[in-house]
Amino acid sequence: MLSVSLRKRYGAFDLDASFMVAGPQITALFGRSGAGKSSVVRLIAGLDRPDQGRVELGGRVLFDQASGRVMPVFRRRIGLIFQDSRLLPHFSVRGNLTFGERRTPPAERFIAFDEVVDLLGLAALLERRPTSLSGGEQQRVAIGRALLSSPHLLLMDEPLASLDGARKAELLPFIARLAEQFRVPILYVSHAPEEILRIAGRMVLLQDGRVVASGTVEEVMSLPEFAHAAGSRSLITILPAEVEAHDEQRQTSQLAFQGGLITVPRLDLPLGSRVRARIAADQVILAKGPVNGLSVRNQLPARVISLSVIGGLVDVLLDIGCPLHAELTLVACQDLDLVPGLAVTALIKSAAIHGSAISLRPVQ
Repeated sequence: MLSVSLRKRYGAFDLDASFMVAGPQITALFGRSGAGKSSVVRLIAGLDRPDQGRVELGGRVLFDQASGRVMPVFRRRIGLIFQDSRLLPHFSVRGNLTFGERRTPPAERFIAFDEVVDLLGLAALLERRPTSLSGGEQQRVAIGRALLSSPHLLLMDEPLASLDGARKAELLPFIARLAEQFRVPILYVSHAPEEILRIAGRMVLLQDGRVVASGTVEEVMSLPEFAHAAGSRSLITILPAEVEAHDEQRQTSQLAFQGGLITVPRLDLPLGSRVRARIAADQVILAKGPVNGLSVRNQLPARVISLSVIGGLVDVLLDIGCPLHAELTLVACQDLDLVPGLAVTALIKSAAIHGSAISLRPVQ
């Protein structure tokens, strides 16, 4: 477990952040540029020194201002991965990997060279130099080098930010498997919700140097604070689901979620695949009951939980077996006589949950 409580002033910027990373899973640290994400990473790693606070990792105190304890960087057993791979150009891929391994005494190594090479698909690259590798290949080597130091924690500071879409898609499956396979907790810094949905189980939301929310990815991404940080006008709902069935004739798939089934455009995923469906609140229509003669495929029984005015519109929080946000005008709410406890029907177009709004989710 990683326990963090940090205060640090950088000129006019005041960082004051406290959170925990529990167990071998990926926790995303999300926020706009300038929120303080990279500063948190540097403070945990020991590259910068906090003004106040305490950092504890697996029962070892890395920093404690009250007692004056400061553990040196090389003893913290933390693997660091940045936007650029920072490989040693005069070493081969093998040399870069074993450089990470040599940092750790043999008795303290718990991650094997061959296991890392197999997982990251590096066998064909071992004798090549970093300058001959693509950006995605270089980052895979950087991840392997960090893993082979047998770290107690991996800090990944926007490791895909410099890569194009194809290279990101290539690397995300590798990153998604790291925590589970090697039992190493990962703090993954990103400002890309799509990456977080694909790999992370939990999330810490940082704004202006402060933690404004933490919890599961589904919980945090449904908050107004997340919508603001992500630059989104509407709230979103993240719906955990599994691929239940495919209809080849209609080119649709059915997803089973806690409240029933929803229909989406055909997904090229095996049955049983665990996914997250992203539904924008402004794509949800409410009716007093089931409606005939519409093209909308998803009509879900719902009950109003609460109504909140946000930015001139009304966020209607619904219970469909799990929470769902709908965004309506005040006039629409009045016409429907919406009040907490009222039974309604939530209508969601299948096309509003298209392929780019579906992300594989990590096993937890």
